[in-house]
Amino acid sequence: MSEPLTSSARPVLSVAPMMDLTDRHFRYLARLLSSRALLYSEMITARAIVHGDRDRLLGFSRSEGSVVLQLGGDDPAALAEATVAAAEYGYAEVNLNVGCPSERVSTGNFGACLMASPRVVGECLAAMAAASSLPVSVKHRIGIDDLDTYEHLLAFVDAVDAVSGGVPVAYTVHARKAWLAGLSPKEKRTVPPLRYDDVYRLKRERPWLTVELNGGVTSVEQALGHLHEVDGVMIGRAAYENPVVLAGVDPLMFGVTAPSTTRAAVVTAMRAYLDDHVTAGGRVAAVTRHLLNLFRGVPGGRAWRRTISQGSHLPGAGAELLDAALQAVPQAVAHAPMWLADQPTSSAGAAELAA
Repeated sequence: MSEPLTSSARPVLSVAPMMDLTDRHFRYLARLLSSRALLYSEMITARAIVHGDRDRLLGFSRSEGSVVLQLGGDDPAALAEATVAAAEYGYAEVNLNVGCPSERVSTGNFGACLMASPRVVGECLAAMAAASSLPVSVKHRIGIDDLDTYEHLLAFVDAVDAVSGGVPVAYTVHARKAWLAGLSPKEKRTVPPLRYDDVYRLKRERPWLTVELNGGVTSVEQALGHLHEVDGVMIGRAAYENPVVLAGVDPLMFGVTAPSTTRAAVVTAMRAYLDDHVTAGGRVAAVTRHLLNLFRGVPGGRAWRRTISQGSHLPGAGAELLDAALQAVPQAVAHAPMWLADQPTSSAGAAELAA
């Protein structure tokens, strides 16, 4: 039986790993909005790390704070070597991807298809844990295809827990099952119904496990509600499509002020970051694409997106593009608090729950 990871060791709110989205540039933006959220890398295959350019694949700024490296693979030896590399580069945790339903990923025998092989998952986690002192976690679904009852979920978790040999593992459970074929990528994210009760039940029946809930969470307020039932909550695309959601994490969950309180402050910090990136030879669009949604849902949002979209690919574009984009939005909006102090934030109950 594995020992639980304590909430003090692992933040109770995380931002999900998302392919082609949660790169180092987005993580820098996210950290300007929350100092406390746990951030994830995109999934990187263990074999790519073993055989590839580690600086390119694993390098990140210490200003990103606590970052989890998500790994893909089914070879314990390769995953162990990748875990050693993660420790050397300063990651806070390593996570095994057993949730991605992509047919391309399944062809490589990793992702959600591994739910049919809990022994392999347990062996992989054990090897990862033995390779370094980093905490290990696994992100998986409530089920796959027709192996989708609560009993299937419980059998998977119990088998992984037994085979991993008592390694303290955090289980991030996506509350939708995965269809491995037959649905579009968008349909795989939306068609299978959310079954939060199965995740709640898992925590009730296996209270010694660390259980984090993922799937369909769009606000910090929703996350706080789930924390009455589970140890942690993961927010996915909502945090990318409207990153200002993250500005509520620190005040709502921890009773502290967010690193940046206005959108203008975020833009100022990102301008300096973009200037350094361009000076080092990077592309403007690699950074600015993550900023398009910063003014989503507020006056000036369309002008902000248009200015950035039209200017990012122009010859000679640089950090001054953000100055022009900021001038295109109402200044009252740019300098307004992203999270108002008189909203129901930082209550004693919420702080106690998140502690």
